[in-house]
Amino acid sequence: SPPPARAHAPAPPRDPTMAEEGEGKAPDFSSWMPSGGEPLADGEYDAIVCGTGLVECTIAGLLSVQGKKCLVVDRNQFYGAESASLSLSALFERFTRGDPPGSLGSNRDWNVDLIPKFIMACGKLVKILLHTKVTRYLEFKSVDGSYVLKDGRINKVPATGTEALRSPLMGFFEKRKFRRFLEYLAKYEKDDPRTHEGRDLTTMTMGQLYGEFQLDAATQSFAGHAMALELDDSYLNRPALPTCEAIQLYCYSMERYGNSPYIYPVYGLGGLPEGFSRLCAIHGGTFMLNQPIDEVLFDDSGAAWGVRAGTQYAKASMVVGDPSYFPAEKVRAVGKVVRSICIMDHPVPGTDNGESVQIILPAAQVNRGHDIYVCMVSFAHMIAARGFYVAIASTTVETDNPTAELEPAIALLGPVLERFDSVSDLFEPVSDGAADRCFVSKSYDATSHFETASQDILSLYRRILGEDLDLSIPAELGEEEG
Repeated sequence: SPPPARAHAPAPPRDPTMAEEGEGKAPDFSSWMPSGGEPLADGEYDAIVCGTGLVECTIAGLLSVQGKKCLVVDRNQFYGAESASLSLSALFERFTRGDPPGSLGSNRDWNVDLIPKFIMACGKLVKILLHTKVTRYLEFKSVDGSYVLKDGRINKVPATGTEALRSPLMGFFEKRKFRRFLEYLAKYEKDDPRTHEGRDLTTMTMGQLYGEFQLDAATQSFAGHAMALELDDSYLNRPALPTCEAIQLYCYSMERYGNSPYIYPVYGLGGLPEGFSRLCAIHGGTFMLNQPIDEVLFDDSGAAWGVRAGTQYAKASMVVGDPSYFPAEKVRAVGKVVRSICIMDHPVPGTDNGESVQIILPAAQVNRGHDIYVCMVSFAHMIAARGFYVAIASTTVETDNPTAELEPAIALLGPVLERFDSVSDLFEPVSDGAADRCFVSKSYDATSHFETASQDILSLYRRILGEDLDLSIPAELGEEEG
């Protein structure tokens, strides 16, 4: 069942109208409170965070650790905002589908993620989790496989020279070329010129590097999109180093965790924002669910100074949040994403009966400008009743018929019991927040992994605090962390 309205995690808040022990009287807000207004919660904060999505809760947790007093509000009665995990009945209610059929099992066995994304096992989000010790609240399980579409068939993505030689993705001679490419990257160290073999990857483009190894277009496609997780082919004309480091990360994560480079929380992604919420609350943060915000308030210079909810007001030196909480002039639309949540009673055919898999359909393979992504999890991650699987297909909208754009992915899934389609606008901030004190996150994109969301978290942290988050910690989950 959903948390109670105005829930505070993990401990109930103090009543802002009651004085702490040792305080003489309630605080005086008359210098800024509009006539007839009353304080929202404690009234005065260092930061107000609107929304409890992963990005917003992570920022709230990181700010609280830095000693910032945070108020976090969400119009919903559950954590997660647009990326929430819902029970089966809540999922059917959200899509106005009535009551779920009894054949799908008990409602309490379902935690369906509205925007499921896998976590790169040794990537930035894991480092953030370890940096903040939020891993203590979560249990992870590795994802069974990472696949890519080629010529209408699903194939496992190779990550080592040995796997490359066995892969049906390439012909005999291409396999040897790709193995040499992976072996070069395995030895390459940015700060050791002896490993560079005369190549300067800070100036050589990725397209030129592929050319040096004589890799064909199909191999370039799955290496760039399924391993480096590039969003389009513009990376081919940029310096090769970032893409090479992304492929190294993919291979290292694969070596560390086995069948795929990805992990996923048991009981779904809802535990991630809840874990950061708990971190924030431990450091004095206040959480208010089921609390709509009517407007962000600005002073004469155009800088945000607080929020209003009815006749209640809260003041802060910054307002952080997802785009839906800010005036239209603070964000710009950059496209749309279409998603289809599919409930099935079988694994995806061609994935060796995997209980959790990622499939990337490169744009070139489906005659599109953007990749199509499939993220499938199941009862093995405790997000569905036993014997059931949940796959979500997603892509960036390119036509006037968005759901039809997902058909190449839906065709791979086999029979679908229930399908829930949605189209969402993608927004990003128009400014960095330095002048107007509005620090706006980006909408969740179509990708099936958290690498882009992690970059948004790090960007917000840098813009708010003026320094980079220290991610020098090794991305190694111990036994106690899953």
